[in-house]
Amino acid sequence: MPFKINSPEAQKMNTIAQSCKRPWQTLLRTALTVTLAAQASLAMAVNDLPGGPAVRQLDMHPAVTKIAEQAQWLHWAVMGICLVIFVAVFGVMFYSILKHRKSVGHKAANFHESLGVEIAWTIIPFIIVIAMGAMATRTVVAMKDTSNADITIKATGYQWKWGYDYLKGEGEGIGFLSTLDNSHRLMSDSGKPPPTDNYLLKVDNPLVVPVDRKIRIITTANDVIHAWMVPAFAVKQDAIPGFVRDTWFRAEKTGDFYGQCAELCGKEHAYMPIHVKVVTAEVYSKWVEGKKKEMAAKADDPTKVWKLEELAARGEKVYAANCVACHQATGKGAGPIKPLDGSALVLDADKAKQIAVLLNGAGNGAMPAWKQLSDTEIAAVITYTKNNWGNKTGQIVQPADIVAARK
Repeated sequence: MPFKINSPEAQKMNTIAQSCKRPWQTLLRTALTVTLAAQASLAMAVNDLPGGPAVRQLDMHPAVTKIAEQAQWLHWAVMGICLVIFVAVFGVMFYSILKHRKSVGHKAANFHESLGVEIAWTIIPFIIVIAMGAMATRTVVAMKDTSNADITIKATGYQWKWGYDYLKGEGEGIGFLSTLDNSHRLMSDSGKPPPTDNYLLKVDNPLVVPVDRKIRIITTANDVIHAWMVPAFAVKQDAIPGFVRDTWFRAEKTGDFYGQCAELCGKEHAYMPIHVKVVTAEVYSKWVEGKKKEMAAKADDPTKVWKLEELAARGEKVYAANCVACHQATGKGAGPIKPLDGSALVLDADKAKQIAVLLNGAGNGAMPAWKQLSDTEIAAVITYTKNNWGNKTGQIVQPADIVAARK
């Protein structure tokens, strides 16, 4: 039976298929309908993601910055030069092979140490390389000119998320973590993710910047080497532990733009996307105001003594935002991730042991350090794990305990 696909092209192909009567025609009919079905399935699967990857993308991302435009021009210019060289060299080679072959009576020439040839194949490639280098110099120098930035943001790579701190300019003092949205992690864990345009690119807290402002990005890392990359901006900068490097961009269009960590950083490498939201100056100012109010609300007094129920409720939110991707909502873990439900470390009456793991990490980075969380957040999430699932210890960790452990 022909495939039933609701499109004019499909109906036309079905008509052709139904007219086939002979065995070879039946085979052709099957091939046509299967091919059409596969193409239709791909077409319905996902759509182009504005600011991100496109379906069957062959070219570079559409440029959003001047640097990206220059990089794309250089890409095609150098590609054209290489193509001309390829055609010229192989054209001469194949012409010589065809026209001077032995079968048509040509005899091999016997010569060596041709000074003219030696000079030519040294000087000509040298000139070509210098010309290509000269074309690229202006763009490469501009890429490294991070002076006179309107806003400076530090991007810190963690296994496996990004931390953003607004260091200078409008928004100074704002800081937050940007983590893969848990719904996408669950899709990946299922092994059969549904068609999703922004699959593994959705985050809980995108980086927000204003349009037409020079944004300086300072990169570093907390554990291993990461790389902050947004193709639409032509930005890719390694984030190295113990080192500070920088790059910049000036987006000329508003919208959502996506990237990923571009350095192999461990087993969760595929799960630390970058989402940059470029907005107008007015929208950005409102975002800054709202973010600062949000941070002020979270800036709890570390000397406050909490009740177990209040702290556990706060810890549930912290766990959902930062821990559930690995340890699961059930606390059972997954694969090499150790379970928290029934864990000897969590059940231990010596709370200092679990505090040390949260502050310093464990397992050579398998469990990352969470020093970037506030004292109250760390106390809350530990209290939550000690009193959730089957862990009914009744134990409570106060923010003051975390303050003491940091010293």
